[in-house]
Amino acid sequence: MQRKIVVLGTGGTIAGRSDVAGANVGYTAGQIGVEQLLAAIPGLQRAAGGSLVAEQIAQIDSKDMDFDVWARLAQRCAAHLADPLVAGIVITHGTDTLEETAWLLANVLDAAKPVVLTCAMRPATALVPDGPQNLLDAVALAAEPTARGVLMVAAGVVHGAREVAKVHPLRLDAFDSGDTGPLGWVEAGQVRWAHGRAPQAAQPRHAGLLPVLGRGPWPRVEIVLSHAGSDGLLVDWLVQGGVGGIVVAATGNGTLHQALEAALARAVAAGVAVRVASRCPQGRMLDLHAAAWQDADGLSPVKARVSLMLELLSVGR
Repeated sequence: MQRKIVVLGTGGTIAGRSDVAGANVGYTAGQIGVEQLLAAIPGLQRAAGGSLVAEQIAQIDSKDMDFDVWARLAQRCAAHLADPLVAGIVITHGTDTLEETAWLLANVLDAAKPVVLTCAMRPATALVPDGPQNLLDAVALAAEPTARGVLMVAAGVVHGAREVAKVHPLRLDAFDSGDTGPLGWVEAGQVRWAHGRAPQAAQPRHAGLLPVLGRGPWPRVEIVLSHAGSDGLLVDWLVQGGVGGIVVAATGNGTLHQALEAALARAVAAGVAVRVASRCPQGRMLDLHAAAWQDADGLSPVKARVSLMLELLSVGR
């Protein structure tokens, strides 16, 4: 039987519409259904190398991504990955929280096949929208026999779920993988891997959580920034409010304002899990030693928050 690529729609700018013809900004995200998006792109069926199946998971602006959508998306991905006829999955997503969704999926999906997120910086009604090419590239990547794991492609560049981050609010190539660089590129419908071969997919750390996602509340984990004049009062307030975990976006190599550090020590004493990440967009802070909390294992603050939520969910099962 013919193999298929499944395209899961969640909304975002790629499905956005503006009342002003040709406008790049001032649009409303998540207005066009995924089936309509697919129907408007010539050559998509050819890039898939088989049939295309569309499924609408959500229709939201990704700034409003929530736990319920995450749970539905992860579970539908798992169901399709288990289908032997499915060669790969494409997810259309907004740019604002794409990196968080990618990291969540990488932690809960056993993805021996490619799960490819893509997006757009311009709405579908723009004079020159970037979504169609990104979606075409995503389908080509999902159909690539050597691809596996959770990936992201935009502006022709392939990124991994752990490294990818949105680094610019407007330009078309808004995503970057920092010091590690991209995994590859999609060029004229062909995938070229950066190191001559496809990267191996990492084993998911929390695959056991997949069946229970969405069955109850997620742990409350907040991000706190260390900055000049930090006083730690926000941490104390979060602890009083019952927060389960705190991720700190620390200065430099994991350094913390002394008042904030004291407040975090009080939080740990109260049973709150604390992780420390760097607020620097490039590089990786050294491992923490002799601290009352753990470092974020090189993750950005937003991805460290995803990891800590999953850790707390695992403990609470």
